[in-house]
Amino acid sequence: MTSSEALVSLLRNKKLKIACAEPCTGGLLAKKITDISGSSEIFELGVVAYANRIKTKILGVPAKLLEEKGAVCAEVAAFMAKGVCALSESDIGTGITGIAGPGGGTPEKPVGLVYVAVYMKSTDKVYVGELHLNGDRSEIRNATAEKVISKVIELVRNT
Repeated sequence: MTSSEALVSLLRNKKLKIACAEPCTGGLLAKKITDISGSSEIFELGVVAYANRIKTKILGVPAKLLEEKGAVCAEVAAFMAKGVCALSESDIGTGITGIAGPGGGTPEKPVGLVYVAVYMKSTDKVYVGELHLNGDRSEIRNATAEKVISKVIELVRNT
Protein backbone atom coordinates (compact mmCIF):
# COMPACT_ATOMS: atom_id res chain seq x y z
CA MET A 1 0.00 0.00 0.00
CA THR A 2 1.39 3.41 -0.95
CA SER A 3 1.44 6.29 1.50
CA SER A 4 -1.32 7.98 -0.52
CA GLU A 5 -3.49 4.87 -0.32
CA ALA A 6 -2.87 4.67 3.42
CA LEU A 7 -3.85 8.32 3.84
CA VAL A 8 -7.07 8.02 1.83
CA SER A 9 -8.02 4.82 3.67
CA LEU A 10 -7.35 6.35 7.08
CA LEU A 11 -9.27 9.55 6.34
CA ARG A 12 -12.19 7.56 4.89
CA ASN A 13 -12.33 5.36 8.00
CA LYS A 14 -12.22 8.39 10.29
CA LYS A 15 -14.67 10.31 8.06
CA LEU A 16 -12.27 13.25 7.78
CA LYS A 17 -11.85 15.69 4.90
CA ILE A 18 -8.62 17.36 3.78
CA ALA A 19 -7.68 20.44 1.76
CA CYS A 20 -4.26 21.51 0.50
CA ALA A 21 -2.53 24.85 -0.09
CA GLU A 22 0.67 24.07 -1.92
CA PRO A 23 2.43 26.64 -4.05
CA CYS A 24 5.78 24.89 -3.50
CA THR A 25 4.61 21.51 -4.77
CA GLY A 26 2.38 22.89 -7.52
CA GLY A 27 -0.54 20.62 -6.69
CA LEU A 28 1.50 17.43 -6.35
CA LEU A 29 0.07 16.62 -2.92
CA ALA A 30 -3.46 16.99 -4.27
CA LYS A 31 -2.52 14.80 -7.23
CA LYS A 32 -1.08 12.08 -5.00
CA ILE A 33 -4.30 12.06 -2.97
CA THR A 34 -6.71 12.25 -5.90
CA ASP A 35 -4.86 9.52 -7.81
CA ILE A 36 -6.43 7.11 -5.31
CA SER A 37 -9.88 5.68 -5.98
CA GLY A 38 -12.33 6.87 -3.35
CA SER A 39 -10.45 10.09 -2.68
CA SER A 40 -13.56 12.09 -3.56
CA GLU A 41 -14.89 11.11 -0.13
CA ILE A 42 -12.02 12.84 1.68
CA PHE A 43 -10.53 15.48 -0.63
CA GLU A 44 -12.18 18.91 -0.66
CA LEU A 45 -9.90 21.48 -2.28
CA GLY A 46 -6.43 22.18 -3.60
CA VAL A 47 -4.99 25.67 -4.01
CA VAL A 48 -1.73 26.48 -5.80
CA ALA A 49 -1.36 30.11 -4.73
CA TYR A 50 1.92 31.31 -6.21
CA ALA A 51 1.15 35.03 -6.07
CA ASN A 52 1.34 36.67 -2.66
CA ARG A 53 -1.86 38.63 -3.33
CA ILE A 54 -3.67 35.31 -3.81
CA LYS A 55 -2.18 33.95 -0.59
CA THR A 56 -3.69 36.99 1.11
CA LYS A 57 -7.00 37.16 -0.76
CA ILE A 58 -7.86 33.45 -0.82
CA LEU A 59 -5.95 31.93 2.11
CA GLY A 60 -5.91 34.80 4.61
CA VAL A 61 -2.15 35.20 4.87
CA PRO A 62 -1.52 38.72 6.23
CA ALA A 63 0.04 40.99 3.60
CA LYS A 64 2.27 42.51 6.28
CA LEU A 65 3.69 39.08 7.12
CA LEU A 66 4.49 38.44 3.46
CA GLU A 67 6.17 41.85 3.18
CA GLU A 68 8.23 41.39 6.34
CA LYS A 69 9.22 37.71 6.15
CA GLY A 70 8.54 36.68 2.56
CA ALA A 71 6.42 33.78 1.38
CA VAL A 72 8.86 31.12 2.55
CA CYS A 73 8.53 30.97 6.32
CA ALA A 74 6.85 28.88 8.99
CA GLU A 75 4.17 31.47 9.70
CA VAL A 76 3.02 31.62 6.07
CA ALA A 77 2.77 27.81 5.95
CA ALA A 78 0.62 27.87 9.09
CA PHE A 79 -1.68 30.61 7.78
CA MET A 80 -2.10 28.74 4.50
CA ALA A 81 -3.00 25.49 6.30
CA LYS A 82 -5.59 27.21 8.48
CA GLY A 83 -6.86 29.31 5.58
CA VAL A 84 -7.44 26.42 3.18
CA CYS A 85 -9.11 24.45 5.97
CA ALA A 86 -11.51 27.33 6.68
CA LEU A 87 -12.13 28.00 2.98
CA SER A 88 -13.07 24.38 2.31
CA GLU A 89 -14.67 23.65 5.68
CA SER A 90 -12.41 20.60 5.94
CA ASP A 91 -11.13 18.82 9.03
CA ILE A 92 -7.48 19.07 7.99
CA GLY A 93 -5.60 21.74 6.08
CA THR A 94 -2.06 21.60 4.76
CA GLY A 95 0.23 24.47 3.82
CA ILE A 96 3.46 24.02 1.89
CA THR A 97 5.84 26.85 1.03
CA GLY A 98 9.44 26.59 -0.03
CA ILE A 99 12.12 26.87 -2.66
CA ALA A 100 12.17 23.86 -4.98
CA GLY A 101 14.81 25.32 -7.29
CA PRO A 102 16.85 25.20 -9.25
CA GLY A 103 16.81 29.00 -8.91
CA GLY A 104 15.33 31.30 -6.33
CA GLY A 105 17.53 30.35 -3.42
CA THR A 106 19.53 32.76 -1.28
CA PRO A 107 22.06 32.18 1.51
CA GLU A 108 19.26 32.80 4.04
CA LYS A 109 16.70 30.71 2.17
CA PRO A 110 18.51 28.12 0.05
CA VAL A 111 17.01 25.78 -2.53
CA GLY A 112 15.52 22.85 -0.64
CA LEU A 113 14.21 24.92 2.27
CA VAL A 114 10.56 24.01 2.71
CA TYR A 115 8.04 24.75 5.45
CA VAL A 116 5.13 22.38 5.83
CA ALA A 117 2.10 22.91 8.05
CA VAL A 118 -0.78 20.65 8.97
CA TYR A 119 -3.77 22.18 10.72
CA MET A 120 -6.11 19.89 12.65
CA LYS A 121 -9.49 21.55 13.15
CA SER A 122 -10.46 19.12 15.94
CA THR A 123 -7.60 20.31 18.15
CA ASP A 124 -7.22 23.81 16.66
CA LYS A 125 -3.49 23.13 16.46
CA VAL A 126 -1.01 23.62 13.66
CA TYR A 127 2.06 21.44 13.26
CA VAL A 128 4.80 23.26 11.35
CA GLY A 129 7.99 21.62 10.19
CA GLU A 130 11.09 22.93 8.49
CA LEU A 131 12.65 20.69 5.86
CA HIS A 132 16.07 20.92 4.24
CA LEU A 133 15.90 18.74 1.15
CA ASN A 134 18.38 17.87 -1.57
CA GLY A 135 17.77 17.03 -5.19
CA ASP A 136 16.31 18.60 -8.25
CA ARG A 137 12.96 20.41 -8.39
CA SER A 138 10.98 17.23 -8.94
CA GLU A 139 12.74 15.36 -6.14
CA ILE A 140 12.23 18.22 -3.67
CA ARG A 141 8.53 18.50 -4.52
CA ASN A 142 8.00 14.74 -4.30
CA ALA A 143 9.86 14.41 -0.99
CA THR A 144 7.84 17.32 0.41
CA ALA A 145 4.49 15.81 -0.59
CA GLU A 146 5.50 12.46 0.92
CA LYS A 147 6.58 14.14 4.18
CA VAL A 148 3.22 15.90 4.44
CA ILE A 149 1.31 12.67 3.77
CA SER A 150 3.32 10.93 6.51
CA LYS A 151 2.72 13.79 8.94
CA VAL A 152 -1.03 13.85 8.32
CA ILE A 153 -1.19 10.07 8.88
CA GLU A 154 0.81 10.43 12.12
CA LEU A 155 -1.35 13.28 13.43
CA VAL A 156 -4.65 11.59 12.57
CA ARG A 157 -3.56 8.35 14.21
CA ASN A 158 -2.47 10.20 17.37
CA THR A 159 -5.56 12.43 17.64
